[in-house]
Amino acid sequence: LRFRDRAGRTTRLLTRRFVSMADVHHAGLEWTLVPEDWTGAVEVVSALDGRVANRGVARYRQLAGRHLSPVAARAWSDEVIVLKVATRQSDLFISEAARTRVFRGDRRLEVPTAVHQVPDYIQQVLAFDVHRGEATRVEKMVTFSSSRDPAVGDTLEKAARSARRYLDLGPAWGRHAAAWRGLWQACDLRVEGDERVQRLLRLHGSHLLQVCSRHTADLDAGVPARGLNGEAYRGHVFWDELFVLPYLALRMPDVARGLLMYRYRRLPEARAMAAAEGLEGAMFPWQSGSEGTEETQRVHLNPLSGRWDEDQSHRQRHVGISVAWNVWHYVQVTGDLAFLDDHGAEMLLEVTRFWASLAHLDPVRGRYEIHGVMGPDEFHEQDVNAEGPGLRNNAYTNVMVAWLCGVARRALALLSDGRAEELRQRLDVTDDELDTWDDMGRRMFVPFHEGVISQFEGYEALEELDWDGYRARYGNIQRLDRILRAEGDVPDRYRLTKQADAAMLPFLLTGDELGEVLTRLGHPPDPGLVRRTVEHYDRRTSHGSTLSFLTHAAVFAPLDLASSWEAFLVALESDVGDIQGGTTQEGIHLGVMAGSLDLVARRYAGVSVRDGALRIAPRLPPALRAVAFPLQVHGTPVRVEVRPGRATVSVAGEARGAVSVVVGTEVRTVHRGETATFVLDGGQP
Repeated sequence: LRFRDRAGRTTRLLTRRFVSMADVHHAGLEWTLVPEDWTGAVEVVSALDGRVANRGVARYRQLAGRHLSPVAARAWSDEVIVLKVATRQSDLFISEAARTRVFRGDRRLEVPTAVHQVPDYIQQVLAFDVHRGEATRVEKMVTFSSSRDPAVGDTLEKAARSARRYLDLGPAWGRHAAAWRGLWQACDLRVEGDERVQRLLRLHGSHLLQVCSRHTADLDAGVPARGLNGEAYRGHVFWDELFVLPYLALRMPDVARGLLMYRYRRLPEARAMAAAEGLEGAMFPWQSGSEGTEETQRVHLNPLSGRWDEDQSHRQRHVGISVAWNVWHYVQVTGDLAFLDDHGAEMLLEVTRFWASLAHLDPVRGRYEIHGVMGPDEFHEQDVNAEGPGLRNNAYTNVMVAWLCGVARRALALLSDGRAEELRQRLDVTDDELDTWDDMGRRMFVPFHEGVISQFEGYEALEELDWDGYRARYGNIQRLDRILRAEGDVPDRYRLTKQADAAMLPFLLTGDELGEVLTRLGHPPDPGLVRRTVEHYDRRTSHGSTLSFLTHAAVFAPLDLASSWEAFLVALESDVGDIQGGTTQEGIHLGVMAGSLDLVARRYAGVSVRDGALRIAPRLPPALRAVAFPLQVHGTPVRVEVRPGRATVSVAGEARGAVSVVVGTEVRTVHRGETATFVLDGGQP
């Protein structure tokens, strides 16, 4: 920064700042001042401010925004100040300490300081002279401590001692940069052919690795939908981990495991929620917070009408399906059977048990049905032709429950000797209950209409919307629910979708998996079913969620690569382009950021891990000349590069084992230190 003040003096200011990726409790800030045409006195204020409040989301400003109460502020030494606060709701102590020093070249200056403080704010004023053309550097090293940290007594003393011992900024910056190099080495995704795509993928990767690092996973923080840089949704955890964990599980399995533990630690609360509804098993909340209770609002302010409308989104019970899918996917790609033994199988069984208690067998159809829930499409909260809230037989929910019933039995079979029986006894899972799950996996009802999977039963009776008319009148119609309600109408009447709902099925399940589930349910194989279903809903989706373009890009990848790429580019620009008109400033959308990385690796490069083997089935868009990335297959580090006509797999020399690679009909074992190249026919396997 170069600026001129009121006295006509010109000054250059160079700043560096970081929150350390190497040392979780450390951060640093540096100012380098260069007076270009003057010599004189300078005062720098270095402060710790406990008066901060959450004011970043306009619609929340009437809610309580101050979350910190002052405890203590003091000068711990001549160069270290400390501020201690307590969180108002959870009674956690948090302390920060700042050590501020002044340097000229490599020489540290002894400068006079004055301290001013009130209960929730403390500052140091450092006074020194600067000389024309000469750089003076001010270095502020900050440390943090909380009462949740291990090995801490008084957080204030801990932070203060740490600040006094802390490295200078140069070495601390070096440790931080080295930690980031390690993260990029494990997680970077490189593409050739489109520089902007590469840049945005790196932006998304940087956000993902800041939110889901080894530090935050160890903090039991879960996956907040808006990451860590915004206040929207008040930090709540939704189902966005469904789009985040797949990328992490193949690159930082320890971090993915830590994030799954967020759900496991809240399993008792999920059981209590199910019991409160007269159900069994575990019912995870749509919006989860610190304790895992349901944090979803029951009314919603429509900014277009100014009215408060009833909100049924807590009925999105499918969040439990996302927890179960992540558990199973994590075990499949990592081979971490110890996690399945100790935690994963219990979650799978309890989620399956919940759905079995919510479903009922219709005596006329001879099919199991699920009523009173919502699917991922939040526009439809109830069937206008039926009584009561929620929908009957949401296809995404029903099919995924049928899938889960099969997975639960497979998980039990994978447990170590004696563990399956011990777990069944502890949870009181009877043979009759397992038989019911098997029966549900064969007789769950799935609605169809006009040759496609119906989003829910009764969907075919809904009216078609005048999409062109609404676009002409309103321009952006992503939030059709608000538009219709402001007109005195309701979206429940129409064939419209906020985001992928039935189209989520081919997003989560491979073509073989989905076909197996439907065949087991008695529906004959239909090669065109997925295409017809995806195209049907694509024409009727407003994309009112950033996840929507991402999901449609993924499911179109094997069907229509041009449409897939078009949707992917929109998803990629979601936050940097703020496509929802103001939501990005309230916090980035972590699901679409992580999902964009996963989409390139899993859909375009076609990389997956199933049955312990690395499988590659590329579908490279013409805009991409190459995709390359590292991953881990059951603990073995591998690097994959896909180009038109060939795929290359390299196993690291320090790897402990070999990797089985499947490309088309070709199967090869690649040993440590080896590189194998597979020839593709016309860019496809």
